[in-house]
Amino acid sequence: MLKDLDTAPDDPAELRRINALLAAEVKSQALLIEKLQHQLSGHNRHRFGSKSEGLDQLNLTFAEDEQIAVSAERQAESAAGSGEGSPARQHSRKPLPDHLDRHDEVLSPGEECGRCGGTLKTLGNDITEELEYVPGRFVVNRIVRPRKACSCCEAIVQSPLPSRPIERGRPGPGLLAHVLVSKYADHLPLYRQSQIYAREGIDLDRSTMADWVGRSTALLEPLADAIGRIVRQGGALFADDTPVKMQAPGQKKTKTARVWTYVRDERPWAGQSPPCAWYQFTIDRKGEHPVSHLSGYKGWVHADGYSGFNGLLGENKAGEMACMAHVRRKFVDVFASQGNAIAGEAIRRIAELYAVEKEARGKPLAERVALRQAKAQPVFDDLEAWLHAQLPKISGKSPLAQAIRYALGRMPKARPYLDNGHLELDIQCRTRCQARGHWQEKLDVCRLRGRRQSHGHRFYPDRNRQDERRRSTSLAHMGSGPNRGPQDHTSE
Repeated sequence: MLKDLDTAPDDPAELRRINALLAAEVKSQALLIEKLQHQLSGHNRHRFGSKSEGLDQLNLTFAEDEQIAVSAERQAESAAGSGEGSPARQHSRKPLPDHLDRHDEVLSPGEECGRCGGTLKTLGNDITEELEYVPGRFVVNRIVRPRKACSCCEAIVQSPLPSRPIERGRPGPGLLAHVLVSKYADHLPLYRQSQIYAREGIDLDRSTMADWVGRSTALLEPLADAIGRIVRQGGALFADDTPVKMQAPGQKKTKTARVWTYVRDERPWAGQSPPCAWYQFTIDRKGEHPVSHLSGYKGWVHADGYSGFNGLLGENKAGEMACMAHVRRKFVDVFASQGNAIAGEAIRRIAELYAVEKEARGKPLAERVALRQAKAQPVFDDLEAWLHAQLPKISGKSPLAQAIRYALGRMPKARPYLDNGHLELDIQCRTRCQARGHWQEKLDVCRLRGRRQSHGHRFYPDRNRQDERRRSTSLAHMGSGPNRGPQDHTSE
């Protein structure tokens, strides 16, 4: 094209044709640049930006270090000075919980007056409470079963052993619970727990505790099944999946498996059922998995538009409630990369919907419906009409057009929340559940099912302790990353 410009023709029609070709090429290049800028901005934000939606296990901050340094300086100053003339420390501390055991230490001045020798009588008590920690300790429970013989018939009798979590195993239920909570809630791999116990003189090998964990998952599986039944009994639930790393035997590479999360939370509309979350593990993201998990469910499913949920939805099946947070995220990405005014206006209008939800949270069903129809429905209708009007004004291949088409495709499926008080505007309930770490406590059951379904695949099965230590060291140096949390939970 550039070479043709050196020998431009004199024919006006040919010049107009070349001009049209140049305009088309400039437009194509502009769209390509816009697309690449959008992708680059997303990658930079994903790598260097805030991970507000990630499940970061490591939250590196210097705020604690600064506070520690200030407190150390104050302590040194108070120890060096006499304390006279210095202002008293001001505290706004909460009282210590009442359920904690109290051990009283009475410091009495005696029964006689030190000045005159008279008898002292009590006027009152000054009580200072000090919070102390008694380190956990191991105990050995001995089950003694005497064998007895009848003096008449010489029959030998003995009481049977009580039910135990692991038959012929040494761990008690309290120790098993401590190992599971330390591993899945406190992020302590088994080899680190083994080192901690070794300081107490207890030799518990990592492989031994791994066997305990595996057997405990079988004990907890009925509990997980009961949670699943409770979740599926609700009129609405939240469904989504989270990627986790899985390694197959004999392979040095990892593949992406999935933990499916199904949440029932009725707190936003003052429901009576307690919130609960049900987790299922699969080695891939095929749509057959959520269809199998929620087979026969006919309530409402809050989902993100993944096509794998389509088998759940339809006539005589579950109803779909779209997630406006995913709609908003598309415009946030465009606005962050380009500063586009249309994307910014879309974000502002969606924020008005969330302002109404903030006001409706915690109210009964009827009040939520009335509030949404009075305040949210006009905003919702105007947003949908405004997006239809903006789409013809922009290039159909731009990221903004893609965001608008995605929004227009999802908004009709988000409209049911205006008439149903038990529906939510998004699936952030599921995200908050994972971010708070609730799912780690159930992942032991998920792993049991993972071993059954993966046909030999396992989470990080490398048994070499030195390799595992190197992984932990490299993780500490790398810092946190997006969705780091669930991946690091599988370090054992």
